[in-house]
Parts: sequence; structure tokens; C-alpha cells
Amino acid sequence: MLQTPLWKRILIWATVALGVVLASPNLFYTQVEGHNDAAKAVEAAGFATTEQQAALDQWPSWMPSGIVNLGLDLRGGAHLLAEVEVNDVYEARMDGWWPTVRDALRDVRDQVGSVRRQPAQLPYELRVQIENEAGMAAAVQAVRALASNVVTLTGVGQTDIDVTAEGNVLIVQLSEPEREALDLRTLQQSLEIIRTRVDTAGTREPTIQRQGADRILIQVPGIGSATELKALIGTTAKLSFNPVVRRGTAEDQTPGPGNISLPSMDEEGVWYTVEEVPVVSGEDLTNAKGDFDQNGRPAVAFQFDVRGARAFGDYTAQNIGAPFAIVLDGEVISAPVIQSHIPGGSGIITGNFTVEEANRLAVLLSAGALPASMTFLEERTIGPELGQDSIDAGKTAAIIGMVAVSLFMIASYGLFGVFAVASLALNMAMIFGILSVIGGTLTLPGIAGIVLIIGMAVDANVLVFERIREELKNAKSPARAIEIGYERALSAIVDANLTTLITSAVLFTMGAGPVRGFAVTLGIGIITSVFTALFVTRQMVETWYGIRRPKTVVV
Repeated sequence: MLQTPLWKRILIWATVALGVVLASPNLFYTQVEGHNDAAKAVEAAGFATTEQQAALDQWPSWMPSGIVNLGLDLRGGAHLLAEVEVNDVYEARMDGWWPTVRDALRDVRDQVGSVRRQPAQLPYELRVQIENEAGMAAAVQAVRALASNVVTLTGVGQTDIDVTAEGNVLIVQLSEPEREALDLRTLQQSLEIIRTRVDTAGTREPTIQRQGADRILIQVPGIGSATELKALIGTTAKLSFNPVVRRGTAEDQTPGPGNISLPSMDEEGVWYTVEEVPVVSGEDLTNAKGDFDQNGRPAVAFQFDVRGARAFGDYTAQNIGAPFAIVLDGEVISAPVIQSHIPGGSGIITGNFTVEEANRLAVLLSAGALPASMTFLEERTIGPELGQDSIDAGKTAAIIGMVAVSLFMIASYGLFGVFAVASLALNMAMIFGILSVIGGTLTLPGIAGIVLIIGMAVDANVLVFERIREELKNAKSPARAIEIGYERALSAIVDANLTTLITSAVLFTMGAGPVRGFAVTLGIGIITSVFTALFVTRQMVETWYGIRRPKTVVV
């Protein structure tokens, strides 16, 4: 039966209409982009300035406002590939171990004699020379007692340090599981800090991701230059530990002299009034990592240097039962209650954490500054003029491709070719509608994917139309020929497009950056082109046939 059920026709055309509506904001890109930026600023500030209200009025609030984000190669911006110097972290960690090891050896001084630190041969190594070699066994035992378990899946049952001896030299090294965990934390901290710095600058759709073992890719569209980006990510985050005066909402906060009101990072609508002068700052923090409390629940362990330990210990002794706020860049990331006196510069933060949340909080606590220096291996600046040239070239290629395909289809299939061209136009709208909804980023390879889809989108129509021709030659009636054409071409269409869809999935999984952008566009285009060819074009043909009822059909 040629006629499609009414409910299916309604569903098909509703899907097409939704795609067109979702794609429509891209026709007014500048106005919608300004509207979206103003909406974000108003949401953050709680009120709108005259300029922001004017930008909001450029686009109706009841209309969809999602647009396709432009990638670095289209908008212009900066590209950096940075290598994190993890050796800096190792050296700082071993410097922190030296006072602890020295104090432990002081307890067995009668057996080891005097101790002296020696130059290390490896960045994750601490070498200590003792006076009496006969006391080495006691020295090794005393230092091994300082080790703690490594909290990683691969390091179960292993400690964070390995202690050995060479003659009268005691060697303390970070264990391999601890180095792996430290590398991971260092990369996570660096990513978190860079992301915070870039987001604060108000840039659009930055790409910040780990590459390899110790490298970070940073791509920020819309920023002036790579030099400006390097200065931006090098800014130190401000971390502090402040006494809490009051917890509530923004409306009921009255800071008063010497206090400030700050929003909570994770609790929506919650604000804290804290003392402006912190107890300790992020400069006093030496380490923070995910851990477990005595009941086996996820927690965060932290440690201060000598000065911070003294100040924090005095404060906790005098304020048991009171909350204190951990403040990062003007936002309260946590406000735990002091359970007991915390001497020695180390403590643990407990709460209703999952393992992931505890690790993230540890990363944030350590995110006061970049944990290690970075070497920039690659840097590029792409000017907006070059990006606009890329957009113009992409538009030209897409228009030429669409015109060429349209002329070929109309010349080859007449009225049916017109239906295919109309379906192709709707297919392009649906691609942009889906990209807008998912917040996809369009890059130059993505435009190449769209141009490729223009040619591929009519393949299914060609298979159907050729099949209809064959059935008409076999003296089938027009209605029956059309019906058989769609039915028997289905398997070939699905097989051909499924293989391409698998290829795009592999490209998305294994690729990075522009390759993934191409894969996303190609994958979406395959799905929409099959939909428009099998359903939308068929609806056009059925509607025309139902109105005209021709005795013969020329395809």
C-alpha cells in the first residue's frame, strides 16, 4: 500500500519541522550569540545592565537559542600544546619528606649518629647519609614506618615510599604506584586550574584535554593570541581557609565590617558570610589527595607547611564544632565542621562524598597554583580574518556542491529529482538543528563533512529512483512501482550507510580535535540523510501521487 498511515506522516513532518526550528537561530548567528552571552552574564550577576537587556531583546526568549559553536579554525583564537614537568612535583615532594625523615631518624640517633642530606640522583629520590653504618637497619625500619598505603586500583597493598640502603646512605624513593598516582593528580590539577582560568575569561567552547602521559592540549576560540593565552593560564588561583560567620541565601547575607559574602560552588542558592582575613591560604598547602576515613568512607587528606600547620592547629584547637570555609577564586568549595584539634599540619575532610567527589575536591584544594611548570611545545595563533576566510570558503564549497548535485538530480530524474533536492535542503537544516541542540562545535573538517554529506545524501534517492525505473519497465503500475522501489532499495541503503556510520564512530573514538569534529558531522549527516531519503522524500512523492493520480510516471 503506497499511502503511509496518518500517525506516521504526522511524526515524520513534526520531526522535520522540529529540525528546521532548531536550526533557525543559526540564520541570525550574531544576534543569538549576543543574546546567549548576555543571558549567561545576567544569570551570574542576578541583574541586567542596559547593554545586556538590549542584547537579550535581540532574540525572542520563547524561541530556541542554541547555535552551532565555531571551532578554533573558523572563529580564530589560540592553540597551545603544553608538557607538564612532573619532575618538579617529585622534587617538591621529596623536599617535603626531608624534615619528616630527619625527625624519624632523630628518634634513633643513638644508633645512627648524625645525619646529612646528600644530592639526589633521581627527582623522586631522597638520599640521607648516616654516621654509623651499623645502625642502618634501625634507620630503614624507622623511615619505613612513615609509609602510608597508596589509594589506587593498581596500587592496592603498596606503600607510597620505598626505603633501601647503599652503604651508609639511606635512600627514600617514591614508589611506582605513588608516582603514577602523583602524575595523575598533577595532570588533573593542571587541567582543573587551566579550565578555571579559561572559563573565568568568558571564552566560548574551549578545548582543554589531556594528550598522552604528560601533555595538555589547549584550544581557545576567540582569544587574541597564544601569548595572551599563556598569560591567562599562568595566573595563580587564590585559595584560602576562612572562618565561617553565617550560612544562608544571598538575600539574608549582611557581611558587616571585616566580612565578605561568597557563593557556594556546589550548593545552588547557598551563600556564606566569612571573615575576610583567612586563617591560612593556599600558599601554605603542600598536598591534598583522595583518601578514606577510619570507617572506610571517602575523604580528603591535606597537609600544610610548618607555618600553615601552626596557624591551622591553633585555630582548630580554639574552634571545635565551628565550620570553616575552603574558598577558591571567590567561591566556597566546601565548609566542613571542625571535629577536633588538628595539630601537625595534616588533617582529613569527611562528608557525604563518593570516591570521585573526594578526588575532585582534593584536586580543587590543590588547585591554588599550577602544581608544576609547563613547557609549551607548540603554539599557534589563528586570526579571525583567517577563520572568516575558512567560513567563506566552506560556504562556497557547500553552495557549489549543492547546486551541482541539484542540477544532476533534476536533469536525471525530473520531478523526482526536485523532490530529492527539497529533501536535501531539509537534511541540511536537520544537521544544523542537531548540532545546535547537542552544542556541537563546527570546524573546517566539519564543513568538509557537510560538503561530503551533500553528495552522499542523494545516494539513497538514486538507489530508490533506479529501482522504481526497473519496476516501471516490468509493467508495474506507478503506485506499485513506487512502493516496491522503496521496499527493495532499503537493504542496500542501510548496508551502505551503516558501514560509513561505523567508520565515523571509529574516527570519533580514536581521533582527536578536528578529526572528531569531522566524525560527528559525518555521523549526524548519515542518519539524517537516510531519514530524509526514506521518509521525507517518500512523503513528497506520495503526496504528489495522491493529488495528481497520473497514469504514467517518468523517473
